[in-house]
Formats: sequence, C-alpha cells, structure tokens
Amino acid sequence: MDKRWVIKDRGEEHIIKQLSRELNIDQHLANLLVQRGIHSFDQAKSFFRPSLEDLHDPFLLKDMDKAIKRIERAISNGEKILVYGDYDVDGTTAVSLVYQFLRKFTDKVDFYIPDRYNEGYGISYKGIDFAAEKGFSLVITLDCGIKAVEKIKDAKAKGVDFIICDHHRPGPEIPSAIAVLDPKRADCPYPYKELSGCGIGFKLIQAYAQKNDIPFEELKEYLDLVVVSIAADIVDITGENRILAYYGLKLINIRPRPGIEAILKYSNILKKRPDDSDLFFNRELSITDLVFLIGPRINAAGRIESGKNSVKLLIADNYKEAMEIGKQIDTYNTKRKSLDATATQQATEMISSDEKLKQARATVVFHPDWHRGVIGIVASRLTETFYRPTIVFTQADDLVTGSARSVKDFDIYDAIDSCSDLLEHFGGHKFAAGLSMKRKNLELFSQRFEEIVAERLQGVELVPEMSIDAKLPLFSIHSRFFNILKQFSPFGPGNLAPLFVTKGVVNAGGTRIVGKNHLKLNVVHPEVHGGPFSGIAFQQGSHLPHIEKGIPFDLCYHIEENEWNGTVTLQLNVKDIKY
Repeated sequence: MDKRWVIKDRGEEHIIKQLSRELNIDQHLANLLVQRGIHSFDQAKSFFRPSLEDLHDPFLLKDMDKAIKRIERAISNGEKILVYGDYDVDGTTAVSLVYQFLRKFTDKVDFYIPDRYNEGYGISYKGIDFAAEKGFSLVITLDCGIKAVEKIKDAKAKGVDFIICDHHRPGPEIPSAIAVLDPKRADCPYPYKELSGCGIGFKLIQAYAQKNDIPFEELKEYLDLVVVSIAADIVDITGENRILAYYGLKLINIRPRPGIEAILKYSNILKKRPDDSDLFFNRELSITDLVFLIGPRINAAGRIESGKNSVKLLIADNYKEAMEIGKQIDTYNTKRKSLDATATQQATEMISSDEKLKQARATVVFHPDWHRGVIGIVASRLTETFYRPTIVFTQADDLVTGSARSVKDFDIYDAIDSCSDLLEHFGGHKFAAGLSMKRKNLELFSQRFEEIVAERLQGVELVPEMSIDAKLPLFSIHSRFFNILKQFSPFGPGNLAPLFVTKGVVNAGGTRIVGKNHLKLNVVHPEVHGGPFSGIAFQQGSHLPHIEKGIPFDLCYHIEENEWNGTVTLQLNVKDIKY
C-alpha cells in the first residue's frame, strides 16, 4: 500500500541553535528536541535524564485519600481484600503489582481475574457474587470499573465495598464506589491523564507508602510491571509514563522478575542462563520488545485459557516455578497464533471477494466461529492491510461481540458511541474499543457505523501516513550522533523513534534480496562525499529492479545498530522507498 510522507515543520531556528550550543549536539538533534516541546537546557536535562523525583503526588488523584483510608481500615481490621482486574496485559500486571504489595501487610488478600468468555470485560456480577460469598468486604478493581454504575450498586447491596482504579474514559455517571481513581474524570485535577491501568495501581501503592512512611525505594521493584503495561496498552510515553517506562526498562534489563525471565526464555532475545544467577541478553531490551515478545504471551493466557495464569506467572517467587507456568503460557501463545492466522486469512478473503466491503470506508466483518480471544489481533491486522476503521465480530453465546481498531485521527470510540442504542455494552479508547450486541442488531449497526465513518471521513484520503521528523544527509549519521539519538528513548506513542528521509540516493552496488523478500541496501549520495551506507528494507524486495537501474530514489528510515559476527555497525531500517 502506498504511504503518504509528511515531513514535520522544523522548529524555531534560534532555539535550535541555542540548544545545539548549550548541549554541544548536532542541530539535527536539537531540532528533534524542539519538535518534542523541549526549548531549554533544563528541559533537555529532564528529558535525557528522567528522575523519579519528578513523579506527581499521588494524592492529586481525586478520591485517593478515601482509597487509602479504606485500605488502611481493611488491613487494620483484618478484612479480606480482593484485587480484581481485567484479563489483558494491563489488567494482569496491575493486579500482580497491587496484590504483591498488599501481601506484605496482610495475608487476607487474594486476586480475581474474570473469565473472558463467561464474564466478559470488567466487573462482572459473577465476580461480585464471588466476593460476597467468600467474605471479601473490599474489592480493588484495576484497569476496569469506570462504567460499572449498576454493578457497584449491586455490590453495595451485598455489603461489598469497591475502590475503582481505571484509566478509561468515564460515562455520564461515576459509579458510587468508596473511591474512583481515574485521571480522565472531568473533576480530577491530576496533571497527567495518560497513565496505564497498572500506572494507576502504582499511584495507589505510592500513596499508601507515602502515607505510611514506606521508603519509595521499596516500590521500585514493581516498575517492571508498569513498563510492560505501558508498552502493551500503547499509552503515550510522555511525562510521567516516560519516567516510569525509563526505570522499568532499566530494571528488566538488569534484573527481570522470574516470570518475565521465563517469558523471554521462549524468545531469541535471551542468550543464555548458565546458572541461577547469571542472565544475558543478546541486546538491550526496548519498548518494542515488550510489545512483541512479552505482551502477546501474557495476553495469550486470557485469550486461550485464563488470565489467572498470567498473574501466577508474574508473581512467581522463583525461576523454576515461573518456567513451569511460562511453558504452559507459551503453548497458549502458539495456539493463539494459529487461530489468529486462520481468522485473518478468512477475513481478508471475505473483504477481497465482496465488492461492497472493498468499496466501504469502514471494515465490519463477522464470522460465528472465530475465536473471541483473537478478534482484537485480527482487527489490528485488517487495519494495517486495508487502512480504515475496523470492527471484527464473532458469536459469543446469545450475543455477538466485537473488537474495534482505528486509523490516525479517527475516534472509533465516539463512532461506536453514536450507535450505543443498538449495543449491550461497549468501552475503550479513541483507537481501540470492545462492544457487544444482540445478533439481530448487527446488520443495522454495520450500516449505521459505515454511514458515520463515511460522513466523518468525507474528503479524507485513507492512506497510511509516514510522519517524518526531518530530512537528514547521510554524512550526519555517525556513532556520536546515534549515541545521543539513543538517549531519546524509550520510544513509543508521543515519543516515537525519529524517522528521517534522505532524498536522491543511488545504489552503490551489492543491493540484493535476502531472506523472504527483504531488501539489503548499499547506498551513497552521489553529490556528497562519503559512504556507502547499508540498510535493510523488510518485505520490500519489489524495489530491486528499479534500484539496480542506477536511478536516484528517496529513503524513509530509522537509524539502528546491527550486530553481525561480533561487529556492531549502524544501518538504516528502511520503512519506505519512493522514486
């Protein structure tokens, strides 16, 4: 699919030059800082050297004081506490974090993960009944609950108090729980709104520690869970999230908890583990590694069997125990990949063979036999392939349930909200949502959703966009430049890895196809001394005939390190090529 290249405006020249002088860095790097809203030496220092001291006071979250008082009372009175969370990565990491922390102060704490298929997302009536029957007088929900107005009323009637910790968009009414912690509440003054569900859980234990004179140092062991949630839930890596992610990544790279180490055992990132104390990685783990290596395996347990297994893995006390659970979860992940591949192929064929679906502005597909645990992944893959708002539905008992994914600048949550009269339940974010309805409403929903998308995207060309930071001459790429560029990490939404463009390069000889249609490039700029420079363009072998003609072409790329036979060199990770 063709991509539209959009080069960002360059920052103000006088600020770029000033930062370049004060920091002793290349002006291209100074421009990247200005584009990220960094205009002074002190701001640059905070960006390059994130500090845990810059985390916000957790008591700025509305209702935090009520939440801590209720938890203190529960611990003091020996009440049973249930830590309740969603079955995805954000929910299970959050439950693991809060459960492990509370376990230090009371043995009357347990955790609960709802069954994806029997209970669905969020607080369930079955979960409330479980708490009431087992004598849990306090339930702390994580990554869910902000819309559970009627369910909280039911819990109250059964004598169960709730503390809700969520980061999703609230509905028109806030549940009448003991405390509702959600920075997206309109009446919440908390200065940073983009925390993950696990991030809210961390603020809860930070507040408890602060109130009870527990050193912050004792909270650092949980930052690995927070960064995994930040990566997997695709929240912005800005502000407070960037600080938490920075230190969480450091912890995983230095001393991963047994559960995370067990997950990495099944990827090629783990080089060897000679004994119980020595651990080696092929390279430093990044946010991308957490997204693609750790997140899917944690998710796989909830998709195929039960999210409880993910919590058991993440709270495992030793490597042997973690490896036993990790092996089981890796098996779930293998099954998940097979189900995902089959459903994606069927959905793609469904669209390609239906003229109406091919011409639509939105993709809405349904198959009663698709596994409910993979429809979100299928929706993501279809969005990448066809680049339009997408909802994938399957049968779920007497309802159809769907998973939605969106494209840049289209709020799919709002579009679904406009069809809420046809739905039994929905929730989510601007770019991802879940929903369910009666089967009889599916056709009308599909029609109305298509009309809404077509109206709101009227005149908009649905083409993937490459947001390019700057033009860059090849001679600017050297080890010192890259060493500073690495300090812009951790990369993710809100702080994406810098994307550059170099125009008019030519083949220096040796450009060829490697592997499965990957293009191994060797290029120079004919008007600039120096080079050649190597690059890799995955799945872009079709460009080889043009490049071999010696005609100049343009590259859009990230800069990365490539290790081969013990030698580390810089290379271009080419994302697109234009002539």
